[in-house]
Amino acid sequence: MPGKRITQHQESLYMSKRQRGQSQETAAAKASISERSGRRIEKGERQSIPEERHWRTREDPFEAIWKTELLPLPEKESQLSGLTLWEYLEDEHAGQFPYSVLRTLQRRVKQWKGTQGPDKVVIFRQSVPAGQQGLSDFSHPNTEITLQGKVFTHLLYPFRFAYSGWRYVQIVLGGESYSALADGLQSALVLAGGSPLEHRTDSLSAAFINRVDEEKQTKSYEALCAHYHLRATRNNRGVSHENGAIECAHGSFKHRLDQALKLRGSGDFATIKDYQAFLAKVAERLNNAARAVLTTSGWHCKPYLVNASWTIARSA
Repeated sequence: MPGKRITQHQESLYMSKRQRGQSQETAAAKASISERSGRRIEKGERQSIPEERHWRTREDPFEAIWKTELLPLPEKESQLSGLTLWEYLEDEHAGQFPYSVLRTLQRRVKQWKGTQGPDKVVIFRQSVPAGQQGLSDFSHPNTEITLQGKVFTHLLYPFRFAYSGWRYVQIVLGGESYSALADGLQSALVLAGGSPLEHRTDSLSAAFINRVDEEKQTKSYEALCAHYHLRATRNNRGVSHENGAIECAHGSFKHRLDQALKLRGSGDFATIKDYQAFLAKVAERLNNAARAVLTTSGWHCKPYLVNASWTIARSA
């Protein structure tokens, strides 16, 4: 609401909804903030936080037992929650610590974990300049799709520009393969009308040969990136948040696809071509907002034809 400061709880709630694939509009509504505020949160533009109060406004109900009895428990097992500690007090000191002090104990545990608890993995919010990075991946649809009544087993290939969020989604038959990656990437770049400086993937077997002592690009993938003037990069194995710009997009697209199918009343299509057209329509709606960012970012690209194949060039 205008004039009200956005709390940390609202920020956390908004981001948790986005990570589950909900749209900015839905996540913002559930966090009781505006879509504009949601976009600011995703960009890391946080509000200034008022000075923290360092004095107590009421007597500490746990002062006598915190250091001697309660603190040793989370020090031994850091995953213990405030509720678990309160239930422990109920067993050991029946009736002395009513339910009304639970929230106080939860805050105390949270403060201890944040200041003295075990170290956590630090994730820095990604900031990628316009035209810098495009990302590819493969994903399974959440909603069952049928062709003329028969279950259609397939993957989806999503490509996304990290800065603007513009995306392209294509049906993939036969699993993750180099041909599927190459076909999807080229189709995305042609439709976008330009290529980024960098193409990022996870440890796709379609792009990389993964061995115990050797990890390298396949010759085909290396040639493809060279053809489109792309620098091939990958996130560290087992660190999925480094590919967050595409992982988060999976959820948002699948949610939109599910909603569009529910509105349509059926997930059954006559042909693969009809289904692909439907995917394109869903992606186009998501791209409406991204297109404004893409065209105002100062990044201008144009396709040109060389040896009867599409190549993408960046204009000066």
